[in-house]
Amino acid sequence: MASVILPVMADYLRTLNSHAGPGLAPLPLAACADMLGLDGLGLLLAPGGEKAELVQSFGERTVALEDLQQVQGQGPSLDAAHHGALILLPDVADTTAFATDRWLGLPGAIEALGVRAVFAFPLRIGVIALGALTGHRVRPGPMSTDQLTDAFRLAGTISQIAIATAAQAQLPSAPLLDEPGLHFAEVHQATGMLADQLDTDCDHALIRLRGYAFSQNRPLLDVARDVLARRLRLDDNGDNTS
Repeated sequence: MASVILPVMADYLRTLNSHAGPGLAPLPLAACADMLGLDGLGLLLAPGGEKAELVQSFGERTVALEDLQQVQGQGPSLDAAHHGALILLPDVADTTAFATDRWLGLPGAIEALGVRAVFAFPLRIGVIALGALTGHRVRPGPMSTDQLTDAFRLAGTISQIAIATAAQAQLPSAPLLDEPGLHFAEVHQATGMLADQLDTDCDHALIRLRGYAFSQNRPLLDVARDVLARRLRLDDNGDNTS
């Protein structure tokens, strides 16, 4: 299905020939979401099995949805990005869905954001995991067969673009997309600062950061900004020592 190019992507691909930036021009996620009947759409990249990063988003709840999964360290976007799992949750309030046991406490937290349906499509080329394309709706209900077909084609096209861009990059750190860049760059910066404060590694520091955000019911990005601004200092138990 990925060999069929959707009109919205065909228009975008034509713009790449004249794009002068260091990476690709931002994808037309608003148009893609409209085509798929979604209220929001997020593009996450996880090249080489690295942590999934939200690099572009559309929709007022998208960043909050991805932030929540970052806080809990689990969720449909992460499963799709790292494990190649296709996740279709037409109603996150449906307690019979496997996600109730798979991501303990997450479906209810997603519903509290005003999100009622989540659909995560893995970005892969063969066995190579590249990331995920995650959409949501504020009302429950499945995607239609045509919408699912278009979503698979879109994910396939983005995967081809991502792998081609990575192959052409002169440096390993070359960005895939131009602005807006990584949405959670400040989380990484705060993790590094916290690791230095606690004299530990970044994985342990990120766990502390997530734990504090979860216990205080706060967005991870907000907590990271407080750490960077030195309004918040966490001890080794994740408690506020400021």
